[in-house]
Amino acid sequence: MAEHKEENVLVNKKASHEYHLEQRYEAGLMLLGTEIKSIRLGNVNLNGAFCFFRDGELFIRDMYIAPYENSGYASHEPRRERKLLLKSAELKKMEAKKEKGMTIVPTRVFLSTSGYAKLEVALASGKKGYDKREDLKEKDAKRDLGRSLAE
Repeated sequence: MAEHKEENVLVNKKASHEYHLEQRYEAGLMLLGTEIKSIRLGNVNLNGAFCFFRDGELFIRDMYIAPYENSGYASHEPRRERKLLLKSAELKKMEAKKEKGMTIVPTRVFLSTSGYAKLEVALASGKKGYDKREDLKEKDAKRDLGRSLAE
């Protein structure tokens, strides 16, 4: 039996630069047939995407999924709202933390071992300017150390 691995389709690097990512959750996505085909081809973008609650359910807005080329007349809207599928206990925890000033940030889109498209979301708090500068200094120091060890 062949072993399957999760396959990253897209990672939102900007999220870790802009936010302190506290707790991560794996959410399913309610998609149309042409959307999943487009995601499998890697035609997805999280720039400007955000999560919000409506009637106790979590949704993502402005996640761009390019129209599938071979869809014919039955295509989808690229930036439509999509419902995120999480357990009710997880939703309640997230909603309570969101009310305390945290935000929900989409961090990556991937294909699970069973072939479903999943979205990783994280509870996050915003970084200040000096936090971002410290992260860049640490990143530069690691890169310089790696270069000096390679020589």
